[in-house]
Amino acid sequence: MSDQDDNNVTPLPAVPSPETAASEADSASVPVESQPIVSSVVVLAERTEPAKPPRVLAIANQKGGVGKTTTAINLGTALAAIGERVLVIDLDPQGNASTGLGIDRRNRRVSTYDVLVGEAPLREAIVATAVPRLSLAPSTMDLSGLELEIGQARDRAFRLRSAITPLNNGKFVGVGDFSYVLVDCPPSLNLLTVNAMAAANAILVPLQCEFFALEGLSQLLQTVEQVKSTLNPGLSIHGIVLTMFDARNNLSNQVVADVREFMGPKVYDTIIPRNVRVSEAPSYGKPVLVYDLKCVGSEAYLRLATEIIQREKELKAS
Repeated sequence: MSDQDDNNVTPLPAVPSPETAASEADSASVPVESQPIVSSVVVLAERTEPAKPPRVLAIANQKGGVGKTTTAINLGTALAAIGERVLVIDLDPQGNASTGLGIDRRNRRVSTYDVLVGEAPLREAIVATAVPRLSLAPSTMDLSGLELEIGQARDRAFRLRSAITPLNNGKFVGVGDFSYVLVDCPPSLNLLTVNAMAAANAILVPLQCEFFALEGLSQLLQTVEQVKSTLNPGLSIHGIVLTMFDARNNLSNQVVADVREFMGPKVYDTIIPRNVRVSEAPSYGKPVLVYDLKCVGSEAYLRLATEIIQREKELKAS
């Protein structure tokens, strides 16, 4: 047990003096002498609660340059910062999420490619990042040939789901488990993205505040509906996050209005602004919340994480 765990232990009640023990024992349902033991058992039970399956969010958009990887990295960091235990799965052959979290290519001995072709379990691919409570399953360029290798397999669309399913088996809450899995998808609607959608509870769609923002969104929504009807009946759109917003640009404001009119409450209230610090952070192998916690980009991702947690609570209550 770590020192940190010791600090979190609920203090055991003091053993009463002999003079008061008899009178207290008469009225208590549990003998006074055993109360410290009972308290210890309660504390131990709280610590050994079996972990539930993680919530899986696929971050997807077939358009490139909309902020998928930036959102995966920084949303994962923000969720970890507010106490969640997060795993980012890099499913893009370019491996930008892996690089952005400071994992050098030489240290990617087991990758998501190995997991999807069945050569290694997901746990073997997971590496720790510099951010507490944030881990990563890195990717390599080998992923680009995955479709050719498993394209004829009957379970080709369910490889990621099968890898994630046992992730929290045998784990306890707060001890080696994950509460969220974020899947960074490639910029195309290929077998990798289909795997992510088949494994996900919900889709998070980054959408840039630029002229062609809505172009292709309808195609993505159609793909989600196809996956929902054929592979994953529980799949839903968790939300759409507007990225690269420039308040000085009238076009950005018009795009925000159009997307909100088209998608309604599915659009998050939080908007990610165009920010130089957000763009600089990946070149240092750091999330922007680590690179510059005070910048507007970091603040926006913290608000987005809070908003996502709130939506999660509303989904559980409904």
